[in-house]
Amino acid sequence: MEQGISFDLDLIRRYDQSGPRYTSYPTAVEFDESFDVAAYRAACERSNHSGRPLSLYFHIPFCDTVCFYCACNKIATKDRSLAPPYLERVYKELALQAELFDKTRVVEQLHWGGGTPTFLSHAQMTELMDTTRRHFNLAGDDVGEYSIEIDPREADAAGVALLRRLGFNRMSLGVQDFDPRVQQAVNRIQTEAETMAVLEAARSEGFRSISIDLIYGLPFQTPESFARTLERIIAVDPERLSVFNYAHLPERFKPQRRINEADLPAPEAKLDILQSTIERLTEAGYVYIGMDHFARPDDELARAQQAGTLYRNFQGYSTHADCDLIGIGVTSIGKIDNTYGQNRRGLEEYYADLDAGRLPVFRGIELTRDDLIRRDMITRLICHFELDIPSAEAAWDIRFDEYFADALMKLRDMAGDGLLEVDAHKIRILPRGRLLVRNICMAFDAYLATKTGPIGFSKVI
Repeated sequence: MEQGISFDLDLIRRYDQSGPRYTSYPTAVEFDESFDVAAYRAACERSNHSGRPLSLYFHIPFCDTVCFYCACNKIATKDRSLAPPYLERVYKELALQAELFDKTRVVEQLHWGGGTPTFLSHAQMTELMDTTRRHFNLAGDDVGEYSIEIDPREADAAGVALLRRLGFNRMSLGVQDFDPRVQQAVNRIQTEAETMAVLEAARSEGFRSISIDLIYGLPFQTPESFARTLERIIAVDPERLSVFNYAHLPERFKPQRRINEADLPAPEAKLDILQSTIERLTEAGYVYIGMDHFARPDDELARAQQAGTLYRNFQGYSTHADCDLIGIGVTSIGKIDNTYGQNRRGLEEYYADLDAGRLPVFRGIELTRDDLIRRDMITRLICHFELDIPSAEAAWDIRFDEYFADALMKLRDMAGDGLLEVDAHKIRILPRGRLLVRNICMAFDAYLATKTGPIGFSKVI
């Protein structure tokens, strides 16, 4: 697959609207409480007949300090005594979830996210993984893709060595920006030395993939200052990079109210940062995977994209397309069979359900046939930048031009702008359209067509 990308400033300005990130379809805004524990149990029973492997996601919500840009579900606290009661409930949930799944099903993918997973002590992390192994059949290191999100301020060489012994073989390092003025403005003081020490420890311990997260659009950033951070990252050659757009939504995310809007770079400066970042990463040999993600050509994500096996879920791009995902912890979302289910959002409610012996799933959605068809189309486009129409027709027994008449009308306008090519056999997103893949996927989103006014999503660029 051709993996180039072209930056067209006029097109980006014209198409820079709000839209979903499509870590699921339907998106979480469509979940409702008519999907309950009984529906979730039924989905688990159906999934046991599928033969699919499992994926586990653990949400560790605690952060020692709050980063002002953050839009994640987290609890900012320095009180480490909050961890034991949380883990006590996680263990109860693990036991309840394990009862629903065939013991022979192998967990091929596991992820700890947050929050800050390394908020936990070494003993607590060991206990959490040991408890997980007692309840689920974890794949060996040669098969399992076990990843963890790391705040380098909360990790050291000893902690990295422990994580590797526990079975983790991939990590994501939060950096965002090395510029001291930017760090001060967003309340994330993190030295380059702290970051590099964790990265070097991970490599010496045999972690197979290291991803580094950067954010553009933060206070006081300029194209020149961000380029300095990027050069330091390129010099250490991580397998993957995620370069996220900062979406300033202070009305939704309280920590962002502590960011002075006047200090944010102008839209033109943000686009300059993005353009120069893309050019520099391409020059350094990185492949644009999609959305915010770049990878070295030899990384699993790039190889999966070339092979046509790349997938997208709540953790972003993944090489494990066929797993049923079990969400563990407060606010976690799972994907079981043809459903999505989400856990309670508040600690008190989450604790109350588990203390009463109930699963904490409180809302979700059961996908219709139309949802499944549209999800498949969106997944193909967002992962591979193309859609083979005869293959889609055979998979779903549809006439593509009839079923997606409205979508094709929207795509023809985009084709006129050079974002993609459409014929009877294929939809192919061109290099000019790849940064705007969310816009293209939105043409297939039946839920967006019913909405009026603001839709509550971030801008696509």
